[in-house]
Amino acid sequence: MIRPILIHPDPRLKKPCEPIAAITPEIVTLASDMLQTMYDAPGIGLAAPQVGVMKRLIVMDCEKRTDAPPQPMVLINPVVLWTSEELSTYEEGCLSIPDQYADVQRPAEVRVGWRDLDGSEQERQFDGLWATCVQHEIDHLAGKLFIDYLGPLKRQMITRKMEKLKRELARG
Repeated sequence: MIRPILIHPDPRLKKPCEPIAAITPEIVTLASDMLQTMYDAPGIGLAAPQVGVMKRLIVMDCEKRTDAPPQPMVLINPVVLWTSEELSTYEEGCLSIPDQYADVQRPAEVRVGWRDLDGSEQERQFDGLWATCVQHEIDHLAGKLFIDYLGPLKRQMITRKMEKLKRELARG
């Protein structure tokens, strides 16, 4: 099921999320819905708070090549275990901040630990777009948006555009 995506500014997007204690059928359904929602948007990552669920769950698929099979990932309670000193800058966007993009500097590589839908512990080192995406989505679980990395003027400008967009959407 495709779920509605919250648009900034929404207070839920600024709240830290609760860890997931048990992988229930509801969590499996949430992960499936989030993947459908992300692909439909279309996007490469989505965090549970973006669909109004305050749980530590993210989904992502950074496979951009059309000739390659999708690589959907579900990360439950993800934690950054290590970051490289080397930084990379990537033009980021966000499904909760539609049509707004800005350069954000983050560690070029990260090692992340999480549980999968079977409850198994996983660990993987990410680089390139995958590293940027996983850090962006984990930030969501702490109530942090990519615009929080920007200067106050640029952040205010984007926030005002989103407030205007929300008013237009509310009018239908």
